[in-house]
Amino acid sequence: MLAHLGLTPADLTAHPDTSGRTMPTVAEYVPRVAAAASPGTRRTYGTYWDRMAAVLGHLRLDEVSASDIEALMRQVTASARSRRTGRQGRHAGEHVIAAARAVYRRAIADGYLTAADSPAHRVAKPRRLPNPRRALTPGELQDINVVARNSGNDVILDALLLRLHTETACRRGGALALRLVDLDTRHCLVRLTEKGGTLRWQPITPTLTERLLEHAQARGAVLPTDRLLRYRNGLPISSRRYDHLWRRIGDRLPWVAAQGISTHWLRHTTLTWVERHFGYGVARAYAGHTDRRGPATTTYIKADLHAVATALAAMTGQPHPLAALTPTPDR
Repeated sequence: MLAHLGLTPADLTAHPDTSGRTMPTVAEYVPRVAAAASPGTRRTYGTYWDRMAAVLGHLRLDEVSASDIEALMRQVTASARSRRTGRQGRHAGEHVIAAARAVYRRAIADGYLTAADSPAHRVAKPRRLPNPRRALTPGELQDINVVARNSGNDVILDALLLRLHTETACRRGGALALRLVDLDTRHCLVRLTEKGGTLRWQPITPTLTERLLEHAQARGAVLPTDRLLRYRNGLPISSRRYDHLWRRIGDRLPWVAAQGISTHWLRHTTLTWVERHFGYGVARAYAGHTDRRGPATTTYIKADLHAVATALAAMTGQPHPLAALTPTPDR
């Protein structure tokens, strides 16, 4: 239980030294937490921190109770906006607890409180429901691509996005962060920067390499740091392009809207295929997962860039300069 909460026995017995310091209110402390957080954490928790400051801002950190945190969670869950991929506000409720715990972890680190004093850690997160994602069938994937290529105001961009995510299994953030310097045309690689600051080179087919370079140059990418994926007016794309794309596909393919299919389903589809044909180790490397968590044996279940390139070549039917000549099956 302590490991799950990110605590140690010493944290429960330590007493903070708050001599000479005034306990801040929630409204005073939340901006300090946001300033110390990473950009990704601010994007995820910023809205919930604002809500926390608005509702509990008048209370000192040591005056907030577990009931206050849980009541806030219930309010946010009930008022969560209905989305295509929503789960009746469960994710919003989970984020409230996580955001509150982030505030109190910072307060513990700053010496205002002990771990035992944190009300946020005494509130259980909503139980996660089973993930509905699954691998798309070849027919479903083809239908999605056909709709993307035959509708919308920029079919070239949309087809390129779907192909990029299908080949690399990258997340939206990884695609949006791509710069001209992240494209290695000689070795047919893209450098992906994804959540948690992870960085990896991912193989792509020679065809996709050529199309990405043509796309970037035709739409104004000149400097190495210029964004790779761009609108026809030359501006870099944002996450809104994905929202419009899947809304349009869902309008034409009702089963896409009904199941809440999104870009992440492409990642699931590709990684499932790689795992079935090349084993867990290659799929893990293909996904960009690290060795920081999980059983100790995962340290030894690794695959290199050549193995990932070999899996890509087998999946797409196109040769890759880094692929092994003869794929070696997992033993």
